[in-house]
Amino acid sequence: MTFHYYLLVNPAAGGGNGKRISEQLVSLMNKHNYLFTTYLTQYPNHELEIVADLAINSLRPFESEDSNEPFPLLIVVGGDGTLHQVINQLKMMAIELPIAYIPAGSGNDFARGIGLSRDAEQAFQRIIQTTQPREINILTYEEAIQEQMGISVNNVGIGLDAAIVHRTNHSITKENLNKYNLGSLSYIASVLHVLFKQKGFPILVEANGQTYQYDKAFLCTITNHPYFGGGVPIAPMAAIEKATLDFVVIERIPLYKIFWLIFLLFRKKHHLSKYYHHLSCTKLRIVSPTPQFSQADGEELGKGPYDISLTLTQQLFWA
Repeated sequence: MTFHYYLLVNPAAGGGNGKRISEQLVSLMNKHNYLFTTYLTQYPNHELEIVADLAINSLRPFESEDSNEPFPLLIVVGGDGTLHQVINQLKMMAIELPIAYIPAGSGNDFARGIGLSRDAEQAFQRIIQTTQPREINILTYEEAIQEQMGISVNNVGIGLDAAIVHRTNHSITKENLNKYNLGSLSYIASVLHVLFKQKGFPILVEANGQTYQYDKAFLCTITNHPYFGGGVPIAPMAAIEKATLDFVVIERIPLYKIFWLIFLLFRKKHHLSKYYHHLSCTKLRIVSPTPQFSQADGEELGKGPYDISLTLTQQLFWA
């Protein structure tokens, strides 16, 4: 089976890592005479326009039987946010296409979650060795109050992590630090700021036919694999192969206890804390009556009260 690879590249991903990796891939493809076309995003949300055009004019669903025509395979080169945008666009268009992915972001939690190498050449070798796509579980959400819906390849969060995302994205120093590949310093500053300012908030959770109430939720995340925040194993019991959602809520506690919980987190023993709560289910509803920030794959969903329902859907990945 022959291929025409369509590289959709976010050159700004990972503070410029996307550009470096795309150049590496282009050199590799030229060396081995692969048929390929490269598309570079030029501005925010440009990937939505590119993938919509490709889906209509160039790409096609996978068919197991051989064809005389090279199969057009989309390869997304970027971070989790880029992958999030591309799949959301395809789902919105109701078009089912296999996607290959080469991680080039700063966090790359999805790659960790599915066991994909974060080395570009190794990831590409996996792509060319693959003979058919693999169905992978991803999250789908629907929010009733603000009337939002979409998918998430990693996690949906309300509270601490979303507030960190918001502050980092709106930091006046982030862009300058990114120029020197120091964007992580902006993230660390945001973490420290939000740790002191984020208050506990009430949430109501419906799962497995039961209702749970938490009066002082601090961090609230729904995931389908262990990682968030660039490799933090927030839900070590989660696995992308399981057809379940993993819901984690951590209660607001005094700051010294938070630092102890962080210590336990890095030892992967945080789930033993009485302030850490976990549910595994196939459907989940969360009601947050007080305005909070929320995020999906590091993409801001805004701030407000929430009535959000989540379940799983599948996406074809060439991996």
